[in-house]
Amino acid sequence: MTSAAERPLLFLDVDGPLIPFGSPTVAAALVATGNPLLARLDPRVGARLMALGCDLVWATTWMEEANTVVAPRVGLPRLPVLEWPDTDAGGTPRGLHWKTRPVVEWAAGRPFIWVDDEISAMDRL
Repeated sequence: MTSAAERPLLFLDVDGPLIPFGSPTVAAALVATGNPLLARLDPRVGARLMALGCDLVWATTWMEEANTVVAPRVGLPRLPVLEWPDTDAGGTPRGLHWKTRPVVEWAAGRPFIWVDDEISAMDRL
């Protein structure tokens, strides 16, 4: 049996991976509730993500709103949220996504999966 410390982390972005771009027209009922893109969320995705055997972490600019707005719509519990630094004092190498360093630091040597629509070859390196 795998202990919690050995389970891989799954860092999850919202825009792109959970709210797909280019989806059909938004339902009018959800437009009235705020962000019309929320109608693109698949309510079944939470169960699928939970079944992966990973420790899920929000890695999105939605920050805590991912827990209050997105998680209930997709069937996820409250998840830890990766907090983004206000500034990048050290600079970011050309081609490296601004999220890459915080994701790697949070993982602290644990295996991880990062689901984001902006990951490049430089980030994979």
